[in-house]
Amino acid sequence: MSENLIAEASITIEAPIAQVWDALIDPVKIKQYMFGTTVVSEWKEGSSIVWAGEWEGKRYEDQGTILKVESPHTLRYNHFTPASQSSEAIEQYHTVTVELSGNGDSTSVYLCQDHNLSYGAKEHSERNWNMMLSELKKLLEVETQPGHYRQG
Repeated sequence: MSENLIAEASITIEAPIAQVWDALIDPVKIKQYMFGTTVVSEWKEGSSIVWAGEWEGKRYEDQGTILKVESPHTLRYNHFTPASQSSEAIEQYHTVTVELSGNGDSTSVYLCQDHNLSYGAKEHSERNWNMMLSELKKLLEVETQPGHYRQG
């Protein structure tokens, strides 16, 4: 299929934009809301990004490159899952864009992922991204509750 199907997900989080941005690039927080994934990156344009963990009983190590960082509004990277593709051709990478817009103590998060090869793949990606954003919301809204103290 030559059509470029875009998976989209969005959510509003009752937390300031700076706090949401921090959660997008803090490996400790990422592990808490992104299915236990360990992420390694310098979070600079052109730097690599690696996700490692276990999903549905299988180990994985996904790779990508940070394409755009405009703190605290835009994070874009490409993403390649070796197990899902037959070769590492750049055309087979997904590009993921996360855009934040804040209004005081509330932040809107919009995420899109391109190069879904079928409607089924698009729907699968949207389910996963929506689950991840829901977990991010839970994590950050608990942190902003009065009297909540994180132990470090």
